[in-house]
Amino acid sequence: MSAPPLKGIKVVELAGLAPGPFAGLLLADYGASVLRVDRPNAVSGDNLTRHKKSITIDLREAKSRDVLIRLLTATDVLIDPFRPGVLERLGLSPTEVLLKHNPRLIVARMTGFRRDGKYKDMAGHDINYIAVSGVLSMLGRAGDKPYAPGNILGDFAGGGAICFLGILMALIARSSTGRGQVVEANMVDGSAYLATFPRLAQKTPAWDGPRGENLLDSGCPYYDTYETKDSGKYFAVGALEPQFYAALLRGLELDPKSLPKREDRGNWPALRDIFTHRFKEKTRAEWEAVFDGTDACATPVLENVELEASGYEQRPVVHLSRTPSLPINADDGVWSGGGLMPGDGGEETLRAWMGWEPNKDFLIRKDGALVSIGGRAKL
Repeated sequence: MSAPPLKGIKVVELAGLAPGPFAGLLLADYGASVLRVDRPNAVSGDNLTRHKKSITIDLREAKSRDVLIRLLTATDVLIDPFRPGVLERLGLSPTEVLLKHNPRLIVARMTGFRRDGKYKDMAGHDINYIAVSGVLSMLGRAGDKPYAPGNILGDFAGGGAICFLGILMALIARSSTGRGQVVEANMVDGSAYLATFPRLAQKTPAWDGPRGENLLDSGCPYYDTYETKDSGKYFAVGALEPQFYAALLRGLELDPKSLPKREDRGNWPALRDIFTHRFKEKTRAEWEAVFDGTDACATPVLENVELEASGYEQRPVVHLSRTPSLPINADDGVWSGGGLMPGDGGEETLRAWMGWEPNKDFLIRKDGALVSIGGRAKL
């Protein structure tokens, strides 16, 4: 096997929350050398640090900021997690400063709201971004308020993963043009794009009803979760196709001739009641014994505490047969975070990337921030 596909790619990740670090994590897992830039006196709360290193830069101070600018002349990717205008106010405009110093640099800018939308100057979080994207309105039980599924859709799927995709496309483009560019990703557009199918499906019978009353949004009794006999444990059912539905009924020991026809949505409440009572008759483990190895599309709802206790193996997002990712080991922070502290491994990375040595090519302030010597950090 060859080296990971991104080996040799140098990435500077300005410390942020959730989506930026997740994009950096994906790059690091596939072999990129990722150097996180922390603030002075920062207390790291970032768990997405596997395979990364860190240095401390004071972006408000010219001599410290100068170290970053010089570092970026030998960098492939910069991840900018800040709100619109922050880099420009710091004198780090991607087009006016950074790309002029390094025309091959890819500047990946990750925001929540669109940069040109009505919310661009407002603060927000995942729930706000998926709210204005139209996605949140589709999530939730019938007759209930919209329900945000943690911060998975905005921060990670529509944010960090989409930003990672943009970086990869920019790297491919650079291989033919020789030039970097600015990659702009935002969680509104990212989450809306992920919801392409349900948005289009709202024009069809599959999803044209109110929230929580459709085929795939908990409205359908054979695409839902059911509590088992051991209270607080659940089974997931996704028996959409007729042959899978038939296997489900066999496992539940229900006679299809005695049941309401599933094609009639008016029968869905009655079917849900039947399934609800039936699943309560056995424990989750007992239902596993019934459905394991069948095509009933019925599986246990496993909890993370169970997966951790069982030694669950975290795997890379995709497997490449010739150029696989770096390994993900139990001590890489699968369950407790990577534990990277500001400054960890930074000097080693600067030596590898730039040939720099402390007190010769840069100084380290008492708060850990790197500053240039004689006005500029040496190459």
